[in-house]
Amino acid sequence: MDGFPAELDAAGILAGVDFIASPNCDERPPQSAITLAVVHAISLPPNQFGGKGVEQLFTNSLDPAAHPYYASLEGLRVSAHFLVRRDGSVIQFVPCGKRAWHAGVSSWRGRERCNDFSVGIELEGCDELPFEAAQYESLARLLDALARRYPLGDVAGHADIAPGRKTDPGPHFEWSRLSALLAELGVPRVVIAQR
Repeated sequence: MDGFPAELDAAGILAGVDFIASPNCDERPPQSAITLAVVHAISLPPNQFGGKGVEQLFTNSLDPAAHPYYASLEGLRVSAHFLVRRDGSVIQFVPCGKRAWHAGVSSWRGRERCNDFSVGIELEGCDELPFEAAQYESLARLLDALARRYPLGDVAGHADIAPGRKTDPGPHFEWSRLSALLAELGVPRVVIAQR
């Protein structure tokens, strides 16, 4: 697979991608190793791709008057570590060494507060449409980089850590496709959550 050079530095910043700093992050609790990657889906406005809405949301610069849906997001303070665009390009918002605010009320393998021990990866998408091949390839490379830097053991969807509250990455996300790409890359240890 061709793609970006997937290397994370000591702070958890990925080489070869755009970095746009989000203020919506803080320090992880002491001894909170990164053992989980959470896959999300997002589009702003809903079901529309390619705009600046997600970047603006994560940097607290979204104009609530720019679209009728945005009024419902006013004052919301959220972020993710990464956004994978439809063309496979990656934007990083929070260094992996810091805690991004992506999971909300959540639990995985009996542990609450998934933000403490996870990395959040947003895919530009929605519940109604399939994802692009380039997104799967970039996601696999990103997970490979994370698994080489941290004791990453699991990959789960937002719906898996917040069942009944969240549905993303949605019914069109192909977990088996991601699993095959990770196997092709030889990514060790990582277990894909299957519903």
